[in-house]
Amino acid sequence: MMSKEIDLYGALKKFFGFDQFKGLQEDVVKSILNNQNTFVIMPTGGGKSLCYQLPALMKDGTAIVISPLIALMKNQVDAIRGISETHGIAHVLNSSLNKSEIAQVKSDIQSGVTKLLYVAPESLIKEEYAEFLRSQNISFVAIDEAHCISEWGHDFRPEYRNLKNIIKQIDNVPVIGLTATATEKVQEDILKTLGITDANVFKASFNRPNLFYEVRPKTKDVEKDIIRFVKQNLGKSGIVYCLSRKKVEEVAQVLQVNGINAVPYHAGLDAKTRAKHQDMFLMEDCDVVVATIAFGMGIDKPDVRYVIHHDIPKSLESYYQETGRAGRDGGEGHCLTFYSYKDIEKLEKFMANKPVAEQEIGHALLQEIVGYAETSMNRRKYLLHYFGEEFDEVNGEGADMDDNMKNPKKKHEASEDVVKLLSVISKTNEMYKAKEIVNTLIGKDNALLKSHKTHEQPFFGIGKDKSDHYWMALIRQVLVVKYLKKEIEQYGVLKVTDIGKSYLENPSSFMMTEDHKYDTDDSGIIVNQKSSAIGIDDKLVSMLKELRKKVGKQQGVPPFAVFQDPSINDMALKYPIDLEELSKVHGVGEGKAKKYGKEFVKLIANYVKDNDITRPDDLIVKSTGVNSGLKLYIIQNTDRKLPLEDIASSKGLEMGELIKEMEAIVYSGTKLNIDYAIDDLLDEDQQEEIHEYFMEAESDGIQEALDEFDGDYDDEELRLMRIKFTSDIAN
Repeated sequence: MMSKEIDLYGALKKFFGFDQFKGLQEDVVKSILNNQNTFVIMPTGGGKSLCYQLPALMKDGTAIVISPLIALMKNQVDAIRGISETHGIAHVLNSSLNKSEIAQVKSDIQSGVTKLLYVAPESLIKEEYAEFLRSQNISFVAIDEAHCISEWGHDFRPEYRNLKNIIKQIDNVPVIGLTATATEKVQEDILKTLGITDANVFKASFNRPNLFYEVRPKTKDVEKDIIRFVKQNLGKSGIVYCLSRKKVEEVAQVLQVNGINAVPYHAGLDAKTRAKHQDMFLMEDCDVVVATIAFGMGIDKPDVRYVIHHDIPKSLESYYQETGRAGRDGGEGHCLTFYSYKDIEKLEKFMANKPVAEQEIGHALLQEIVGYAETSMNRRKYLLHYFGEEFDEVNGEGADMDDNMKNPKKKHEASEDVVKLLSVISKTNEMYKAKEIVNTLIGKDNALLKSHKTHEQPFFGIGKDKSDHYWMALIRQVLVVKYLKKEIEQYGVLKVTDIGKSYLENPSSFMMTEDHKYDTDDSGIIVNQKSSAIGIDDKLVSMLKELRKKVGKQQGVPPFAVFQDPSINDMALKYPIDLEELSKVHGVGEGKAKKYGKEFVKLIANYVKDNDITRPDDLIVKSTGVNSGLKLYIIQNTDRKLPLEDIASSKGLEMGELIKEMEAIVYSGTKLNIDYAIDDLLDEDQQEEIHEYFMEAESDGIQEALDEFDGDYDDEELRLMRIKFTSDIAN
């Protein structure tokens, strides 16, 4: 009997094709396999979904996954179906299904085929579904995007609050909560609300060291600034977030008029258009998506190179989630936010009609985002501190990757002005909003000030040596350090806090931060870009990307599925000119080199010749022959017609690993006779059908074959037939 350990890695390899777990994944999977309540906090791009998908595939019964978005569920179901020969292995159960589809889902669950069932919380409430699920074998319940449970979260959904009771009614099973963003407050709330305070908690680091954070003042020329930035990053994929649908349409149009290949995405567009625009972005038929936050949930595009916020988000959680869609492959990711305090005031106005408790939460969240935008400290440190994580701003990974570190803001002593500000608020009986306080300071009267006779007071105009912008900025910075607070009940009225009162009695240094001033080159373009990686041949990179796009189109896959950016960059560093060299490139390996590599090495070889390039001489790694003993063993024992299962287990291999070894043998030109094993699996007609397919197919890709036969044959049968085909025809 194999140990659980090998089982775990075998399953990881079998289902997902990975040899190693990432970060905390292994510990989380073990916790779920041991039937323990589990809570996972893992940033976007950290491999969160594998944490519950793998144990669901390994355990008996069906795992219920509660998820807030239909598009997200559909993406995940498609992905799981893509790694399995059984279509029913994963299903969605929601309002989009008709009666016969619902019957199919139920039948697959009853027969034990379905391992993952994705549902929206609204569907679970339906008694017909709950009653059906009560009678089934449920392995565990996973709640994705668990921050939706907490009213302190950025995406609160009331229907999530009742999940504990709903789950209890279905079955007494382990509960797994997963979220990509959660402050201490949100975490406590989630654990309490789900009734899993005993859960094993796994929290990954929130630091994304490859992301560069930048906040620029938002002027009336913000669209021009965005166009300049996008044009400096031509050919790279990016997302521009706006708060309103109207603004999305406007910005997308402005970009298009300026020759940028951009498409809009928001909930007001019909589903067909949204799907089309999303696919265009994935397939690189457009460079930029201008979107409301409806876009990006569950979009697994690893090479988004920049995320621009035209409008500041409502909370730091939202900001973290949205910026987190950049650079998921570990490559460059520029997060640029345009900030104007007017936008914050607009968001505050939207909240004015909500219940007081909700307003308090909303204001607290807005205050954090103002603090972040206005801070002069290391932005990464500020962000990670918000998520309860310490960060060393000197030696931490990515410590210099933000505008405040690259281009420190100027500061000046402003303690006298803080005293003036706080005393004016006190002396006017704490009844004015920021605008009236500023008018009092600069000596600009209006009807409201006159009605209270404020314009006759001795302190009227004591700050007229400074501009209204200066005083507004100071008010914001004083709010951030909590000397002031905004009154919720009397919308936006400023009050001096206890800390503010003690500052007035005993003033100390207050260093006020000035906004960044940007250098512009002759064309007026803002210069604040990082240079590309050293030694990489940029011209070759763009040629390889063009070819990747063409190959992706031919294969019907997104370009990144051919080779990811880090692989393309490595090719432009090492100049591989044959498939063996290509297989040594970062993230390529034998299979990929054989599947897609021919045209790439041909292009590189011609480029090297035409440009008289001297290639690095340390690329070719000679084979050590470690596996030659195993290869000989396989050849001898297939000649002896030993069952393949026996060959695999005697060498401690999974069947998938044995097949991979046999593929390597026949690809290297050696014949293998496995007819005896195939005869046990497939009859003569079936073998002939698959043989004919490989004779006529443009590619010997297994996924293509699986699609062609639409579930008639599984992955193993097709791979064994491909080995026989290669052995008979090519060798």
